[in-house]
Amino acid sequence: MQTKLHIKKGDTVKVIAGDSRSQEGRVLSVDRKKNRALVEGINMVSKHEKPNAQNQEGGIVKKEAPVHISNLMVVDSKGAATRVRRAKDKDNKAIRVSVKSGDEIK
Repeated sequence: MQTKLHIKKGDTVKVIAGDSRSQEGRVLSVDRKKNRALVEGINMVSKHEKPNAQNQEGGIVKKEAPVHISNLMVVDSKGAATRVRRAKDKDNKAIRVSVKSGDEIK
């Protein structure tokens, strides 16, 4: 069984450790098996690519590499990095809530 993570695709996150520390970006994808997330503009690496249909030229291409989710924190609506708590709303559905502000994380 795969664990439930505090980060979902589309979340805005802040990097709290590593070379890209204090940078923010949007989560493009999450790999739950490896506990890693691909974040837009974070952890850029140079890859050598052969020419193909998408990239006619080939050559050296900059692209994002996955970051471990322990190095990421969700950014709430007020722009502060926060931990995530699970709560129930009026319809008894589970929602994610910011620990700092108490606001729902969309």
